[in-house]
Amino acid sequence: MKAASATPGVVAENDVLIAQKAVEAAQALVRSYENSIKAAQAQAQAVQELQQYLTIKAPFEGIITERNVHPGALVGPGAGATPLLRLHQVTRLRLVVAVPEALVGAIVKGARVPFTVPAYPGETFYGTVNLLAHDLDAKTRTMPVELDVRNSDLRLGAGMYPEVQWPVKRPQPSLLVPPTSVVTTTERTFVVRVSNGVAQWVNVGRGARVGDLIEVFGPLKEGDTILRRGTDEIREGTKVNVAPAKG
Repeated sequence: MKAASATPGVVAENDVLIAQKAVEAAQALVRSYENSIKAAQAQAQAVQELQQYLTIKAPFEGIITERNVHPGALVGPGAGATPLLRLHQVTRLRLVVAVPEALVGAIVKGARVPFTVPAYPGETFYGTVNLLAHDLDAKTRTMPVELDVRNSDLRLGAGMYPEVQWPVKRPQPSLLVPPTSVVTTTERTFVVRVSNGVAQWVNVGRGARVGDLIEVFGPLKEGDTILRRGTDEIREGTKVNVAPAKG
C-alpha cells in the first residue's frame, strides 16, 4: 500500500497512515509476546533449579549413620547448624594408636598389626601402619600412628575402642629381667649384677614390658647374673652368695 501511494490518486494518504499504525501495533504485540515467553522460560528454569535442591547427592558411597530430619519436616536456614544426614564411609577405617615414646624407634611402616574389639571377643582383626605423626604429645609422651583397616564386610564400626597388640622390633636382641630386679632411686635406675661373687650396680634404662619381664638397656650382656630382687641395701662391692632362681 505504501508503494502504491507513491502514485498520486491511487491510495488515500489517510488509509496509508491507518495501515502503518496497524503494523506498528502488531509489531508491539509480537514483542510483548516474546517478552512473555522469555519471562515464562526464566520462571521455568528457576523452578527446575529449585527442584534440584530436593535431591541430595552424596559425594561418596557410604552408610547413613544419623538422620536428623524426617519426611514432611520443614528444612531451611532457621534449622541451625545441625546436619540433615551424616554419611560414613566405613569400608576403610582409620585406627589411631598412641605409641609410647620408648617404642617410637621400633615403628615399622607397613607392619601388619593385630587388634581386638569388645564386640567380637576372641576374634583378631588387622591394620597396616600407614602414617606417623613424627611429633610427641607433650602431656602423654606418645606419638599418634595411623593404621589402615579394611572393613569390606562392615563388621567394624567407627568409634570402637580396640586393644592393639603393638609389634616391637629392635635392631639387636633385647635383654629382659623381672621388674623386681630394677631398682629406682632419686639419683639413678639400676640392676644389681653379681660378678665373681661381688655386687655391682649397673645403670639401666627401662624399655617395654614383655609378659612378666621388662626390657632393660645398659652395659649388660647375655649370661650376666642379675639379682631377681634388687635393692639399694646391697651396696657395690658387697660379697654375695648367689642361688640360682627356681623355674
